Amino acid sequence: MFGFINQADSEEVGRSQVRLLSELIGGRGEVAILSATANATNQNTWIEFMKDELGKPEHKDMRLVKVAYGDDDDQKSFQETQGLLQAYPDLKGIISPTTVGVSAAARYISGSKYRGKVVLTGLGTPNQMRQFVKDGTVEKFALWNPKDLGYLASYAAAALASGQITGAEGEVLKAGRLGERTVGKDGEIILGPPFTFDASNVDQFDF
Repeated sequence: MFGFINQADSEEVGRSQVRLLSELIGGRGEVAILSATANATNQNTWIEFMKDELGKPEHKDMRLVKVAYGDDDDQKSFQETQGLLQAYPDLKGIISPTTVGVSAAARYISGSKYRGKVVLTGLGTPNQMRQFVKDGTVEKFALWNPKDLGYLASYAAAALASGQITGAEGEVLKAGRLGERTVGKDGEIILGPPFTFDASNVDQFDF
């Protein structure tokens, strides 16, 4: 039986965040990560893949100086952002792969001298991040597109119900406008890389 529809696999989340930041800072400079809690399993898995990605030759001019923890608390994340920027005057970018952290960091940067100087990206929702995209604090951030997730889930359910797939590893699901998806181990079907939001599309979403 088929397991579940997943937004993106952990490796893709971690690596894509580094690639996005690299694109935004021109592939060089000191970077930091603002995570949730030190024992958040998903965050830690993503961070391991971020570190691995940063070890690749194409990111050799980027240096991770600190992983800070805002405990998924708005005020603590705000203060941790302030602390990072004061401790590392040459900091070029921050990745915050938590919706609480990225919006708190954006709020701090938007009202500080660092706006337009320090790049912030991460995982956030359009409704949280819209004002910070519009005021120039954040150029791009990512998350999954829930419309696509729902669309994929309905295609998978229909294919399963009609017997087109059984949920066995290696089967191919034809998912309409999303193209094909291969069923992974334990019946997992992955939507794909996180969706990137920016000024050109952020107003098209309401969540």
